[in-house]
Amino acid sequence: MNGPLENKMASSNINGKGQPKSSKPRMNRKISSPMNPAFMTSAPGKVIVYGEHAVVHGKAAMAAAISLRSYLLVTTLSKSQRTMSLEFPDIGLSHTWDIDALPWSTFSHPSKKKMYYDLVTTLDPDLIEAMQPHLSDVSPEAKGEHKKIHQAAASAFLYLFLSLGNQSFPGSIYALRSTLPIGAGLGSSASISVCLSSALLLQIRTLAGPHPDQPSEEAELQVERINRWAFVAEMCIHGNPSGVDNTVSSGGKAVLFKREDYTRPPKVIPLRNFPELPLLLVNTKQARSTATEVAKVGALKESLPVITEAILNTIDAVTESAYKLITSGSFSKEDPHTTETLGKLMNVNHGQLVSLGVSHPRLERIRELVDLVGVGWTKLTGAGGGGSTITLLQPDASPKALEELEEKLDAEDFERFETTLGGDGVGVLWPAVLRDEGEEEGGIEIDQQKFLEAEGEAGVESLVGVRGGREKRDGWKFWRV
Repeated sequence: MNGPLENKMASSNINGKGQPKSSKPRMNRKISSPMNPAFMTSAPGKVIVYGEHAVVHGKAAMAAAISLRSYLLVTTLSKSQRTMSLEFPDIGLSHTWDIDALPWSTFSHPSKKKMYYDLVTTLDPDLIEAMQPHLSDVSPEAKGEHKKIHQAAASAFLYLFLSLGNQSFPGSIYALRSTLPIGAGLGSSASISVCLSSALLLQIRTLAGPHPDQPSEEAELQVERINRWAFVAEMCIHGNPSGVDNTVSSGGKAVLFKREDYTRPPKVIPLRNFPELPLLLVNTKQARSTATEVAKVGALKESLPVITEAILNTIDAVTESAYKLITSGSFSKEDPHTTETLGKLMNVNHGQLVSLGVSHPRLERIRELVDLVGVGWTKLTGAGGGGSTITLLQPDASPKALEELEEKLDAEDFERFETTLGGDGVGVLWPAVLRDEGEEEGGIEIDQQKFLEAEGEAGVESLVGVRGGREKRDGWKFWRV
């Protein structure tokens, strides 16, 4: 079974009458049916740049992609191997299913069957029930939160696989690695969901490209298709997700997101001209609960409605100011004044979040350390109460000051990531072979063992060809709208 990229290349071997070109006599021998080559998909995490908590109360929020990403390597097995495996070593998940034993009859029933182009906004309880016997033996020895994460990941994968695939689907191994910290408010689950969605849609040959001369309208349709099924996976993981994480992870760059009425779909405005900016992301390693922090703001609004609403309106004004700046015709990331304005808006936004009571001493300590060396503007990102901060770095930040900051952050056990704000969305490496620039043949094959055994963030990024936070080697392609 050829994939979409092979199909495109194969079209150049057809003559004007629709017949195969041939320069040699046809041999009377059986044509082999090789397996699909191993391939990879990749999708970014995200940060909320402006508008946390206000977005829960009908205001706008701005979210942007970051260059920390998840990667999925898909290896097709021989026809005789009727199994599919999910390998996620970063969380210790490894499980294999017998393809023929899965509940295909339930998922393929006329009243239940969904097509790859359908919009799915709710999970079917009958389909969820049919999956349960096939999830009960996933990580039986795991406990507590660890068990919950494994079950959620397996459920998301299985629901997508059964919805998009069929019983004749080839046996495959799906190996996942991520450079995103889990549970830090950086959209790690959405990043993984986009990887799974795009890989399965590629395997059933319903995606074209990506390729450099792909029309924008076609690329947009492909990204939306990936996004829709990634949202289905997010529902399996989170129950009632907003949809902003998977939207940013699919399309990249940034979006303005607003949901005034929870009975209707949110308003999402893509920001295709969002600049790529240097960002320092710091994980406090402080556990936090989104539900707890949201409840704090709800309680404050109930006890001090006028003041709380005024704070939320100020946050909304900050988001709107950033949106107007980025979408103005005079916007340029090369202008230091522009970066400074975005940074000042981040400072104001953080101050309002502090007023709502959702900061934490560890978050404030990071801000203090950044302010002491004077290299940028810092705010919490996500729900607060722990989690992460983002620092927009000044264009002329002193390398010596940055080194001093890194040493202080390391000394206080913060986890830091140098990343880029506003980069590409979902990407594909087909086949999973990296070639250096100008190299026409050969290259480095990314096999399953190398991928699973790569050590840490640096090991994964080096293996998949990342340089400076972005895929730089020939081979990686992205849907760009």
